[in-house]
Amino acid sequence: MATTKAKKTVTTADETFAVIMTGGKQYQVRVGDELKIEKIIGEYKVGDKLSFDKVLLVDSKGETTVGAPEVKGAKVEAELKEIGRLPKVVVVHYKQKSKYFKKYGHKQPFFKVAITKIAA
Repeated sequence: MATTKAKKTVTTADETFAVIMTGGKQYQVRVGDELKIEKIIGEYKVGDKLSFDKVLLVDSKGETTVGAPEVKGAKVEAELKEIGRLPKVVVVHYKQKSKYFKKYGHKQPFFKVAITKIAA
């Protein structure tokens, strides 16, 4: 029985990445990535530039900088591509034989951002 080994793909592009924290969550980002994040408080519209100052880790060409808790002077810049809401989540509370029935719906707002620059 023959076994195959997984090959490691090596890309020649700039492999700089960072770990940012926003909305209580951590995201690993690279330049060009698009991700959906929690809505940020404030007045924003599509096309605005955003800046994330809570950078926890920066890796640039194999040189890793880990913050304690944040990397000083590091910043990740992004452009706001879309503002929307996720599909509705329905929550039902029901207890049999007691005529108890509650139904709630919720649509979580989000920002879709594209990472434009990682400055360490």
